[in-house]
Amino acid sequence: MTLADTARVSDNPVRRPKQLFRNLSAKFASIPMILTALVVFVGGTAWTVAHSFTKSRLLPKWDFVGLDQYERLWNSNRWIISVENLLIYGVCSLVLTMVLGFTLAALLDRKIRFEGAFRTIFLYPFALSFIVTGLAWQWILNPDFGIQGVVRNMGWESFTFDPLNDPDIVIFGILIAGLWQGTGFVMVIMLAGLRGIDEDIWKAARVDGIGITKTYVRVIIPMMRPVFVTALVIIASGIIKLYDLVVAQTNGGPGIASEVPAKYVINYMFEAQNLAQGFAASTMMLLSVIIVLVPWAYLEFGGKKRG
Repeated sequence: MTLADTARVSDNPVRRPKQLFRNLSAKFASIPMILTALVVFVGGTAWTVAHSFTKSRLLPKWDFVGLDQYERLWNSNRWIISVENLLIYGVCSLVLTMVLGFTLAALLDRKIRFEGAFRTIFLYPFALSFIVTGLAWQWILNPDFGIQGVVRNMGWESFTFDPLNDPDIVIFGILIAGLWQGTGFVMVIMLAGLRGIDEDIWKAARVDGIGITKTYVRVIIPMMRPVFVTALVIIASGIIKLYDLVVAQTNGGPGIASEVPAKYVINYMFEAQNLAQGFAASTMMLLSVIIVLVPWAYLEFGGKKRG
């Protein structure tokens, strides 16, 4: 059968109804989940975006004011600092988590002794909640009995390491805790990708005299592109909704130096009782999620479709 005949058979209108009624039980079973997603997610999102154009305060009301909430949002110094902190945290977290996670995975992939123990140790922080992680690192970075206190007790009286109380570097203190928790998860994703590489590729590289580093850079990493894309999307989604780690470590302080967009939304919706302003901020966060997901969807599905 030629390609043209195959196309005519697939376009046959008689066969389409048969394909439509295939696996009816599975399709009916998915209806509740589809309706739930449409009502809760799509409906809730549309409701939030619509109310961001109103002047809702304690309770939502349809009193439209146009783009006033967005103008107020972007004229707020607190929101600007939140966005700047998220950008700094996001870029550093993406780069360092990917580099450290892949490096640890590459080391474990060399079949070292006690691999299971090391894998458990590196992955254990991911099992903790961000609140527990934040509180633990709040103690570790405490200037009195944390790292600074320990080093000074050892004789280095001039040693200073107090990031959580320094407005200029407080976001990096939060970054340390985020890296400690998230790197192990990325390591596991990368290790799964490395274990999926055919052993014959390594044998061929050794036969050709290619070094380990060059093999990783020129052969292994390009083959793991889907793994890297998936890890990037997971990390980016976690960065955008960063909230509890900040609350546990600094609660946005000192002052507003460590504010992040998610905390801005929560504060305005539940503490300042300004729903419309919180909705406007959450809409901007939704836009940032779309900016992350659209390129990922294009890379994952657009390239396959073209192929």
